Amino acid sequence: MLNQKFVHVPQQSRPRERMEEFGPSALANHELLAILLRTGTKDYNVLQLSMQVFSYFDDLFTFKHASMEELLTIPGIGKAKAIELLATIELGKRMAKTTQLKEGTVTSSQYVGKLLLEELSGLQQELVVGVFLNTKNQIIKKEVIFKGSLNSSVAHPREIFKAAIKYSSARLIIAHNHPSGNPEPSEADFSFTKRMVEAGNIIGIELLDHFIIGEESYISLKEYGAI
Repeated sequence: MLNQKFVHVPQQSRPRERMEEFGPSALANHELLAILLRTGTKDYNVLQLSMQVFSYFDDLFTFKHASMEELLTIPGIGKAKAIELLATIELGKRMAKTTQLKEGTVTSSQYVGKLLLEELSGLQQELVVGVFLNTKNQIIKKEVIFKGSLNSSVAHPREIFKAAIKYSSARLIIAHNHPSGNPEPSEADFSFTKRMVEAGNIIGIELLDHFIIGEESYISLKEYGAI
């Protein structure tokens, strides 16, 4: 038996299928609302119900200020759907006000090196960490990209820059620890850094530094002359 919310709605016109194929930006307002409403009523399929909701408001700005009482006057909108819609509206308001969190501003290699030393020294597993920066060198995200074994990690520039693009980074710092406690760079470290620089030049996201973290000290490959 066909779910009630899609009665008389051709499959190619169903909002969930359209979103999956074309993305949310391709959907009209009433289609997005239909996904939130989920089900229609005995008199309206979910698309008709969503269009009816919008017919009660002049525009999205007016809908944004809808009250429980106003929503309950719309045929097909009961208390449960009204509460869901109000919760969605409130979440949208909060998202519109939020800004990207900043975790400090990079002012020097020493600042980042000490920060990473506190986090990565003494670990028995090798980690690769990405520090993602905006155009003002503010840290917008710090994330473990790879976890390795006791003495090695497997990192690829593709995955690191994938994360950098995800966070809309302008610049990037990477770091990994040596569980042995000795921060001296290996040939593999130099080779990987070179690949990261080359990939960054192509993508347009500058690699500022690559830190190797030991037990009590760190090495900046930028200061080492490798970047």
